[in-house]
Amino acid sequence: MTETQEIKKGLAGVVVDYTAISKVNPDTNSLLYRGYPLQELAASQSFEEVAYLLWHGELPDASQLAEFLRVEVSQRGLDASVKAAIDLLPTTAHPMDVTRTAVSVIGACDPNADDASPEANLAKSIRLFAKLPAIVAYDQRRRRGQEAVAARDDLNYSENFLYMTFGEVPAPVVVAAFNVSMILYAEHSFNASTFTARVITSTMSDLYSAVTGAVGALKGPLHGGANEAVMHVFDEIGEASAVGAWLDTALAEKRKIMGFGHRVYKSGDSRVPTMEASLRTLIEHYNRPDMQELYDALEADFVARKGIYPNLDYPSGPAYNLMGFDTVTFTPLFVAARVTGWTAHVIEQAASNALIRPLSLYNGVDERHVK
Repeated sequence: MTETQEIKKGLAGVVVDYTAISKVNPDTNSLLYRGYPLQELAASQSFEEVAYLLWHGELPDASQLAEFLRVEVSQRGLDASVKAAIDLLPTTAHPMDVTRTAVSVIGACDPNADDASPEANLAKSIRLFAKLPAIVAYDQRRRRGQEAVAARDDLNYSENFLYMTFGEVPAPVVVAAFNVSMILYAEHSFNASTFTARVITSTMSDLYSAVTGAVGALKGPLHGGANEAVMHVFDEIGEASAVGAWLDTALAEKRKIMGFGHRVYKSGDSRVPTMEASLRTLIEHYNRPDMQELYDALEADFVARKGIYPNLDYPSGPAYNLMGFDTVTFTPLFVAARVTGWTAHVIEQAASNALIRPLSLYNGVDERHVK
């Protein structure tokens, strides 16, 4: 390796492998899941159908969907071992730490954890998809001093998730917005957490280890934790009239404003208009024009000053806040959605595997010897 070789910090612009799961179409500024524009899927499909699509490559027919739902519903409960592990953790622990631990416990208790066949990995994927709502819901409830709410088998995925979190099924407009958010967060090609999962899989480790590692990567504020950071910014600003002064200070201090910018999108995140539309339905439902005013004011001022547009986390943060989720629960919601994409990539990586092991260019001291 020579000193003239170019370093691609963060692997920016480096194409490391093929994937048939998703792509950004630059001509339409659209994210495609298995060839389908994400906007079309969010407008017409349930999250369950989109999960099936990511794993199988095609949308399910009626019989396939019915069988998938039967399996998913049967595994919704909060396992005693997982609950016991969560109860050992302090309520001050970040929910992403709780989620990471819960996934690891599920893996440790699965006698087939090391079976990497496509059939076994698909079964594990569905298991995590089914169980994560109970984990996320219980952790929020325990931090509020509330007991766990048992899953119901007469509700769809989004209805049941919200029911286990809040003890009741909210209005259809809330369920619809939640379903859209899950679809939008489900998959996004070789992002940091997905690449983490693929790296772990490339070592021939198990799917649970790959997902556990991906959860850790998603916790960071430059990735999944950005939706939490957006809400902290909203709370800090308070109201629309304070945006200008707040931005003056934040930019003078060179603070990174989360919820804006994306390495992949140069003309704005293609997922934002769909989530913004859902956010507006929630603002109307909860009669919160103040939220809309703050949202619009911060976006307009920041874009005018920096020319950087919102990403998906910007509308998702206030949407989850209006639904009633604690800010620290936002990123575990991302986990519940992205586990579909992660596991689809694990299965794809395992099917055509090569150990992922990039090189580095040494810039330390020259060779020396112990005296």
